[in-house]
Amino acid sequence: MTDAALPPVARSAHEARRSPVVEFVVRLVREKPLGAVGAALFLVMLLAGVFADVIAPAGYNAIDPINRLKPPSWEHWFGTDQLGRSLFDRIVHGAQLSVIIAFSATTLSIVISVVLGLAAGYFGGLVDMLVQRAVDAWMSFPDLIILIVAVAVLGPGTWQVILVLGLLYGIAGSRIVRGAVLSARQNVYVLASQSIGSRTLWIMRRHILPNIMAPIIVLFTTRLAAVILAESGLSFLGLGVPPPAPSWGGMLSLEGRSYMFLAPWLAIAPGVALTLTVYGINVFGDALRDLLDPRMRGAGGRYNATVA
Repeated sequence: MTDAALPPVARSAHEARRSPVVEFVVRLVREKPLGAVGAALFLVMLLAGVFADVIAPAGYNAIDPINRLKPPSWEHWFGTDQLGRSLFDRIVHGAQLSVIIAFSATTLSIVISVVLGLAAGYFGGLVDMLVQRAVDAWMSFPDLIILIVAVAVLGPGTWQVILVLGLLYGIAGSRIVRGAVLSARQNVYVLASQSIGSRTLWIMRRHILPNIMAPIIVLFTTRLAAVILAESGLSFLGLGVPPPAPSWGGMLSLEGRSYMFLAPWLAIAPGVALTLTVYGINVFGDALRDLLDPRMRGAGGRYNATVA
């Protein structure tokens, strides 16, 4: 018997017995089908990156001059480039590179955002003013200019890109965390903990952080897409991960631009991979925001049905 066929009381009891993960997946598919599609695209990219060495064991730099610039076929699904390297293998290993950079830089940015946002939002006053003026000064510069200058100083490379992107999005994202902290610190139990002399770090860890996890999760998801796009842009300009590493942006810049008319698949394949990945992460992030934000629960789904 499906959930829809159950009486309302039995259906509520059945949903209560589900694990939180199963309940979330059911809600995602039922209420946000486009978000579920985005989650599937993101999962495919994630699995391709994690298992790249299994999916493409030949590696991303296996040169075969005899098969150079071959169109897509059963042997080479996405064709080959000007050196005879399989484009499918390079796309898969490019997903691995994107996973490493995206998750590392996004994690660093979230840590920076949480530290700055917690300090500014909880303490307020002079601390808040100093942090916010520093953030204003940082955000007054265009992102691309900051990225180009920073990478030009540090030099191209994976860890340099991770550090620069983590700082860029971490400082800007502290505004979002600060807003959530300003709201959470007004709760009665936070004021009660302060009145009995609880330590500041204990209050932050026990009361503030758990109540701002929803916006932090959504921020993490949206930052993933932004980091992937920024890294691709840097690699396209020649300031990202240097060749022969298979960055999607670098593939669009080098092989894609040089052989666009002779072998269009060299530009189409990495472009489609980049587009689908960023699109999937963005729509999944929007769905997460709608499902995790209590203020969005009146928009539809089972909450309206419950109220009715």
